[in-house]
Amino acid sequence: MLSITGTEPPAIRPLEYDVTRPYERNPRYTAVGGTVARGWEAAAQSLTAGPAVLALDGPAALDWDGVAIALTAVLTDRGVPTRLLDLRAHEADWDTILERTGDTANGTTDPYYLPLAQNSLADVYRELPDVERPAEGLLIVLGPGAALAEHDILWYVDLPKRYAEAAIAAGEPSLGVNLGRHREPGDLRRLFYADWPMLDAHRDALAPRIDRWLDLQTPEAPASVDGATMRATLAALAKGPVRSRPYFNSTPWGGRWAVQELGFASQQGNTALGYELIAPEAGVLVGDGPEAEVELPFQLLCVLHPVEFLGAAVHAEFGTSFPIRYDYLDTVEGGNLSLHLHPREEYMRTHFGWPYTQHETYYVTARTGTDPRVYLGLQQDADTGLMRKQVEAAITRGEEMDVERFVQSHPAREGQLYMIPAGTPHASGAGNLVLEVSATPYLYSLRFYDWLRKDAQGNSRPLPYEHGFANLDTLRQGKDVIRDLVQAPRTLREGPGWREEVIGALPEMFYEVRRLVIDPAADGAQAAEDDTEGRFHILNVSAGDGVVIETADGQSHELVHAETLTVPAAVGTYRLRPLGRRPVHLVKSLVR
Repeated sequence: MLSITGTEPPAIRPLEYDVTRPYERNPRYTAVGGTVARGWEAAAQSLTAGPAVLALDGPAALDWDGVAIALTAVLTDRGVPTRLLDLRAHEADWDTILERTGDTANGTTDPYYLPLAQNSLADVYRELPDVERPAEGLLIVLGPGAALAEHDILWYVDLPKRYAEAAIAAGEPSLGVNLGRHREPGDLRRLFYADWPMLDAHRDALAPRIDRWLDLQTPEAPASVDGATMRATLAALAKGPVRSRPYFNSTPWGGRWAVQELGFASQQGNTALGYELIAPEAGVLVGDGPEAEVELPFQLLCVLHPVEFLGAAVHAEFGTSFPIRYDYLDTVEGGNLSLHLHPREEYMRTHFGWPYTQHETYYVTARTGTDPRVYLGLQQDADTGLMRKQVEAAITRGEEMDVERFVQSHPAREGQLYMIPAGTPHASGAGNLVLEVSATPYLYSLRFYDWLRKDAQGNSRPLPYEHGFANLDTLRQGKDVIRDLVQAPRTLREGPGWREEVIGALPEMFYEVRRLVIDPAADGAQAAEDDTEGRFHILNVSAGDGVVIETADGQSHELVHAETLTVPAAVGTYRLRPLGRRPVHLVKSLVR
């Protein structure tokens, strides 16, 4: 066993950390090499009086008119001549954009999904305007893709993705728009599968040369940080334990656990899907406090420091895609999830454009009620033809589906991991708190049945069941489901007062799930030691008060119950010291 110091790990010592700290909804890290500024005036102080071209780039879901007004007012007060060029005035017609981004399939449109768009942002414009440096003052080129124009200074103006999704769902006019169509209501299908892939690739390419990053969550007084400080901070974060900012959304099946236990606000009467670490949407808070903090995309850690953060072998296999996600499914005082599955690997590549697929696992962290269930895997000799007929009858005639005639129902056992390889029908039942430890793709739930449920507007959820049946794995049925997908823990290694178990691994899944159990009250108990061995780890405290992670270079990071943290590959050896005297369980995952 490797030791951080080269000696045996120490016995558990008296607590030096805050065992009473609650779940932190806003984990925050200090900026490196600079500070976070607040307000348009503070941001504009870094600008030259010109002559120069300033590119203001960022996502479509942003109040670009408000940005132009606020920045122009500050510059005018400083006596800087300012002229605007709004790139959005050059948008191509919508049919052209649809054609360019592959929003058709053999002349028909899939109403549910779209192959991930690989286009440059230039493809949403008729043509990029010619830009010349002004004779005096500043020419501000603004809008998505502004950096494609010739420029001297580059600012990136951002809003976390959750704002765009919420605005489109609510029909909010200024933020709820799609890329290339800024005067029309947006739709989520375009947002997920066209806008975000294009915007992410564009932003990632700009990251090494952004001069200033602005966070518009408070548009009248945006927080901002200069590009050098942003990159220095990300470089430091890529070498030590780091949490992303969590949040919960609401759905018709959502529960109340996150409201009652973690203090999250309920947006629509419940908390359903908890974004602990879903890399494409995750952010890391940087600053000294809520008055001055920016939320930087978690993905930039992978883009700017892929070897340090992911590890060389993971980077070679997945590029800059962070391949594992952790999220909560909260059905405590809620309802059943829809019966669904996820695309198998070849289908995912050919139909949806992802190079790897959406394998999942459910780890039951808590259960309530008399008999909460997990629906998983086909019954032996399930009649899938009859299953299709019942799915279609539920959609067309509102008839209930006999789910357990086709899909197995298992008792939800706290601490049990349920494996869900792509193609496996599944659902979490009401009364569970599930920690999903899954592959990063998360927008491909091929639903069969949603229990005849309606949303707040009286609408049924989309049920892309044809995709579902095209991906249904009929080879694993009956007893094979329990043998393969409901595995017993296997001890991998152990030490005084702790052990590490493998709780889920399958040949077809590229990652495995483990559990560290640390009992500080055991005789001779010592701190547990671990080593990334060149591959990132993810840790979640599923039981107990928590731990302190101590790294070989002297960093320490608390992690309390229900929190999730990434240990970058560059950390190497690290130590886990329990908080409190109760046994601590940590759900750990890594790419194999």
